[in-house]
Amino acid sequence: MYATTPGTRDVPTQPAPRLSARDRHVWVLFTDWCAATDQPQIPATPQQLARFLRENPAAPATQRRRVSVINTVHRGQGHPAPGTDEAIRRALNTTRAARLHRVSALVAERLPNIPVTGWPAGFFGRRDRLILALAAAGVGFEPIARLRRRDLTVPGNRGAPLLLCIDGARLDLPESREIPLGALYREWTEVLGFLDQNDVTTTIAEHFKAGRDLTGFDAGYRADDRPLLTSINRWGHTPLDPAPPTARAVAAIVHAHLSGTAPAHILPPPKPRPRPAKSPDRYPIDDGRVLDPHYYERGTAARRSAHHELTDVTDLLDDIEDRADQLSAELDGILNDVP
Repeated sequence: MYATTPGTRDVPTQPAPRLSARDRHVWVLFTDWCAATDQPQIPATPQQLARFLRENPAAPATQRRRVSVINTVHRGQGHPAPGTDEAIRRALNTTRAARLHRVSALVAERLPNIPVTGWPAGFFGRRDRLILALAAAGVGFEPIARLRRRDLTVPGNRGAPLLLCIDGARLDLPESREIPLGALYREWTEVLGFLDQNDVTTTIAEHFKAGRDLTGFDAGYRADDRPLLTSINRWGHTPLDPAPPTARAVAAIVHAHLSGTAPAHILPPPKPRPRPAKSPDRYPIDDGRVLDPHYYERGTAARRSAHHELTDVTDLLDDIEDRADQLSAELDGILNDVP
């Protein structure tokens, strides 16, 4: 079904969802503005919505309601909600904008000092740099922890905003020179692409230790349902079953970097192994000892003599055993005769 508005292109639309009289007034205002500016009402882009808000000034509460109504209509017709764009959210919430501006300034200051090479510092650094960039872009700690690989994509053209999908809502995360979110995302997908091909972290540890480049490994990265981020223990190893960090862990990572208390992630040097006691090359010899030249003959004769003398030992032991049995029988008879 096509709805044609004078002065606009023919665009496929669906009936708008049921709205209250107050919200219907907002939607009519938006559609009239779209018709006047020769733009489609469905789907609207974030830039188009930002222009609508700029050209129709109102109190912040009124503007937020307008964005909410426009988002509702878009979602009802299966389109991304244009009002979820971070720039629009900041424009409607000055307190949020001021807070994220401070966070972004700190993140931009910290990023150059976070390593992307070396083991395991580079492994931690690439993950933490992406977490910091997402937090500076306005993504909450809980959504960051729940991110799946398929939730974040980078358009082909450089400088375009990253597309983030959270709970079915699409967010546009714009690039900036101070926080190059796309580049930071690629740094981490290079790590994940390498792990997809090699499975165990010992292989990437050797790669980092050797100072090799990871460029190009993001080509093997698979945007599937696995967690985007991963937990890392102090030795640089990840769980065998992919396990993302918790929201509390994400918050701790962000706070540690912003406060300048993040660990260096330097492994302690291996403990030296104790050296085995060195055996002497020469053993001392008692030069004063004189051996009898006939000791062998004497020893052989002594063993032969003992063999002959002990030949009757078995018979003697058998005789003793027989006498013991006899005495035992006699004793039993005596005891049985006692009245």
